[in-house]
Amino acid sequence: METPGSQSSLHRANLERVVRAVRLAGSLTQAEIARTTGLSAATVSNIVRELKDGGTVEVTPTSAGGRRARSVSLSGDAGIVIGVDFGHTHLRVAIGNLAHQVLAEESEPLDVDASSTQGFDRAEQLVTRLIEATGVDRSKIAGVGLGVPGPIDVESGTLGSTAILPGWTGTKPAEELRDRLGVPVHVDNDANLGALGEMVWGSGRGVRDLAYIKVASGVGAGLVIDGKIYRGPGGTAGEIGHITLDESGPVCRCGNRGCLETFAAARYVLPLLQSSHGTDLTMEGVVRLARDGDPGCRRVIADVGRHIGSGVANLCNLLNPSRVVLGGDLAEAGELVLGPIRESVGRYAIPSAARQLSVLPGALGGRAEVLGALALALSEMGDSTLLDGTAPAALKAATPAFT
Repeated sequence: METPGSQSSLHRANLERVVRAVRLAGSLTQAEIARTTGLSAATVSNIVRELKDGGTVEVTPTSAGGRRARSVSLSGDAGIVIGVDFGHTHLRVAIGNLAHQVLAEESEPLDVDASSTQGFDRAEQLVTRLIEATGVDRSKIAGVGLGVPGPIDVESGTLGSTAILPGWTGTKPAEELRDRLGVPVHVDNDANLGALGEMVWGSGRGVRDLAYIKVASGVGAGLVIDGKIYRGPGGTAGEIGHITLDESGPVCRCGNRGCLETFAAARYVLPLLQSSHGTDLTMEGVVRLARDGDPGCRRVIADVGRHIGSGVANLCNLLNPSRVVLGGDLAEAGELVLGPIRESVGRYAIPSAARQLSVLPGALGGRAEVLGALALALSEMGDSTLLDGTAPAALKAATPAFT
């Protein structure tokens, strides 16, 4: 039996620290593990050797700063995780292993008016199809991350009011999918998962305080504070779309007037161009036309950017993030939208906060949320539980990571 302060308990704690560092980063050199964990180089070397002998990690030659080094990552055959992302008009599923490899990924259209039962039936079918296509063993599924376009109550797991998938309000998405797949399911809103995806593998890498702004059918933000997603006690943190810009402005779906969403979300922006560009226009089409020089589309995107920048300035004044990452179709507009965002931030934010802020487009595009769902599944896998031997045999020695 291990006792607090004993050599065995200290060794176990060190194992957990190394495994967790690798899991969160994806892959690290042994020198980076030592810096991250505070352990000595000799201790890290011994632990990595032990984990490698047990099949938990893989060690490959690499270079760092022009010098030879050894990169440590988790074993690719230790298990798999699944990411499921529900959007306004799509369902996307990805399967990844613990060595940061996407084994399969597929997206299909989703009727916005579909019931939650229909949606989860489709998700189950798509997950099953991808598992069969990859030939992975179902017993190796370590967990599922699930993204939905609406606020999730932290305590009950209930989906709050959402105009994106209106028939889903009041459901418990994690329970619904867990009952179908028979494995642990962890749920969060799509903006938080986009933030998580970009923080781990995209434009947010290397920073511990950032905001991921997703502009699509609605406007939301995923907030990262000190390296962790901030959800708030009720799960509604990051509803930047409902910052009031004009109290006499258009009525928002939330019941207030002049919310940021009424000046930036697709459902409000597209009608501005319908008389000149037709009713079949999408935000993707607006961005494409703007990049090709269409003056009306360029003007609308610039206006949207300035409005978003006003909301970002409020975030700067309150939270002082070091980076803002823009996601959704609008991010493809590049400087056509990023420039006006920066202009508004410079005008309305505290100067010191504005100077410290960088505004970048997302690097993952439409995959940010589903990769964030994979990251969520991995982050919820406790190191202690896996080291206890209570998980499947292949997972006894480590916790996973993903890129």
